[in-house]
Amino acid sequence: MPPFELTLSAAAEAIARGALSPVELVDSVLERCAAVEGQLNAYVTVVADRARAAAAQAERDIRAGRRLGPLHGIPYGLKDLIDTAGITTTAGSRLWEGRVPTEDSTVAALLSAAGAVLIGKTHTHEFAYGLLTPQTANPWAARHIAGGSSGGSAVAVAAGSALFALGTDTGGSIRVPAALNGVVGLKPTYGLVSRHGVAPLSWSLDHVGPLARTVEDAALVFDALARHDPRDGASIAAPRAGARPRSADDGLRGLRIGVPVNYYFDRVDPQVESAVRGAVARLEKLGATPVEVRLPLVAQVEATQWGLMAPEASAVHEDSLSRTPGLYSPDVRLLLEAGRRVPALDYLRAQRSRTLIRNAWLRLFEDIDVMAAPSAPLTAALRGQTLVHWPDGTAETVTDAYVRLSAPANVTGFPALSVPAGQDADGLPIGMQLIAGPLAESVLFRVGIAFERSQHAAGTLAPVG
Repeated sequence: MPPFELTLSAAAEAIARGALSPVELVDSVLERCAAVEGQLNAYVTVVADRARAAAAQAERDIRAGRRLGPLHGIPYGLKDLIDTAGITTTAGSRLWEGRVPTEDSTVAALLSAAGAVLIGKTHTHEFAYGLLTPQTANPWAARHIAGGSSGGSAVAVAAGSALFALGTDTGGSIRVPAALNGVVGLKPTYGLVSRHGVAPLSWSLDHVGPLARTVEDAALVFDALARHDPRDGASIAAPRAGARPRSADDGLRGLRIGVPVNYYFDRVDPQVESAVRGAVARLEKLGATPVEVRLPLVAQVEATQWGLMAPEASAVHEDSLSRTPGLYSPDVRLLLEAGRRVPALDYLRAQRSRTLIRNAWLRLFEDIDVMAAPSAPLTAALRGQTLVHWPDGTAETVTDAYVRLSAPANVTGFPALSVPAGQDADGLPIGMQLIAGPLAESVLFRVGIAFERSQHAAGTLAPVG
């Protein structure tokens, strides 16, 4: 197989034993990028010459015995919200057109220190305020959306034009595109990964995390990123979570899997529900014990999410929205204008509601180790589709549908992992969302790795090109 088809873990092992050079790997990924970008448009900027120079340096260092770890020589993509010194970072907005940072974000610096090779900056919904990434096509079916706002990152990974990528997640912007594109996406515990040098949307909900082809790959990237950073006021220190289970034969014996009896399977496409319930049954065969759970305060989640995100986003953009409103796209400008009209008392009520929800959900994890649910209630919507009509006669916007199942992990700050769990009748990917208590990323990795090892198609590339 060509090197771009390798997972991160497989490529790292091949590089470590001298069977693959970083130059060969990066050249293969750049060739793949050139072959599919005209169809997919995952990248806003590709830095091919810089990537080749970094790969050549990685090859020299590794041959000299200075291998830095599993990310050394691995090509990746970076969401265009995340600052990179000397490389344009526009957040998908005319407001930042031509903006070139002079300093790396913390996560970009950490990946550089780990020897990873940047391929380019991936497309985002403008300032991450949306779940479509309209510039980018879904590699499984171009008539369908890529999801967002980290759509470019998910598509690059799914298509093989990056072995991993970073995204951001304020209301599902890593997990939704991961699910819609058949890749793995991790939203870590709030504060575990620094957001210094990342364009904010909503400071109390924003997270940075990896997208990759396998759970093990995502865990390796997370291990390089989970560091305390005093430049991010929300940053916390925590032990690094191991990327691998204790042994390949551990299974999931003794693990309690919470299966929601409310909320997460309400207004969900039947094919999505069937795939996720089938995945839970597979986890049970691997030794886990299913436990039915009733989720508290779910009727308040969406209002709490909006009550926090809308005014915080409008505060972030207050000056530029007043001075140059015409530089925003109409959908983002409308959301920002609406956020300015949220009363301060409503924002304070949302903060109080968030505390109540988080405390109630903390109690859930006294009886379970991880919860399993759909990542999104439907597969990738058609481009231009605005509404989802449910059998009970209700309808909601496509964005509201995608946010609905991802918002709880943002409101609580709990870690959440989306893993591929099958496909619908049209061949579009379905994602299962695993949610754990604070700082329990290692539990997510244990469950996710066991699940994907039980499947033959784990890490499969999208059939583009």
